[in-house]
Amino acid sequence: MQIIPIRDLRDTTKISEMCNATNEPIFVTKNGYGDMVVMSMATYEQRLAQAEMYNKIMAGKAQADSGELLDGPATMAQLRSKYAK
Repeated sequence: MQIIPIRDLRDTTKISEMCNATNEPIFVTKNGYGDMVVMSMATYEQRLAQAEMYNKIMAGKAQADSGELLDGPATMAQLRSKYAK
């Protein structure tokens, strides 16, 4: 984990290199307190995809917990008959 003071944001090239080299967010402090987080686009997209995956897993779990289940073999047979050519 990297923590830098806000004044270091002036050197944008260095910050960009740090973000891309570590694939981790960089925490920026202002007056000794956390203020913001900077990360590369690749890291952001990866974390966003991970959050979306977790949300889909939790939605599926909620459906299963509430009894909204489908029979696997029957559903696969229905899909095959609909899409198989």
